[in-house]
Amino acid sequence: MRIVVVGTGGAEKTTFARQIAACLEAPYVELDALYWLLGWQKRPLEEFQALAASATTGASWVVDGNYRSAREIIWLQATHVVWLNYSRATILRRIIRRTLQRSLTSRPLWGGNQESLTKAFFSRESIILWSLTTFAENRRDYTEIRQAGTYPALHWQVLYSPLEADQFLADLCRERNTAIVKEKTRNQ
Repeated sequence: MRIVVVGTGGAEKTTFARQIAACLEAPYVELDALYWLLGWQKRPLEEFQALAASATTGASWVVDGNYRSAREIIWLQATHVVWLNYSRATILRRIIRRTLQRSLTSRPLWGGNQESLTKAFFSRESIILWSLTTFAENRRDYTEIRQAGTYPALHWQVLYSPLEADQFLADLCRERNTAIVKEKTRNQ
């Protein structure tokens, strides 16, 4: 399986994608880590696309991120899209909690960058503001892509709540474990 996890910033795509990758024992790719350089500088487009292409060459992988500039590269190779299509309220709760946690702990992010309370709550570059203003655009974009069949080979899984996501992950892991047991039994 080659899975892309998408959703508005704050949906916790990274956490969920890592969980899927661990369940499937597949490589995990975080597009933010490929995109951001020190000082919140964007990696040059061609370099970012080359890194994304290189990271998604294997037989299985899990990627998270909404980068349109890498969509053609990644989605044409993917087998599945998992869309965390949560409510605005869920997104807002999660992005505020995550931002507070990152800011208060000064946890380094991609390229050694850090989030700050000042930037998060008192800046036009706020990740919280960005998440809220891109919410409708992301929902519209993914709905249109899905309905138009732009990527006909992709299997879509749309999850509307964290509870649905937990159930999806549990089912996926159970199916994988069942397949492994069947394969071992067949080879004995």
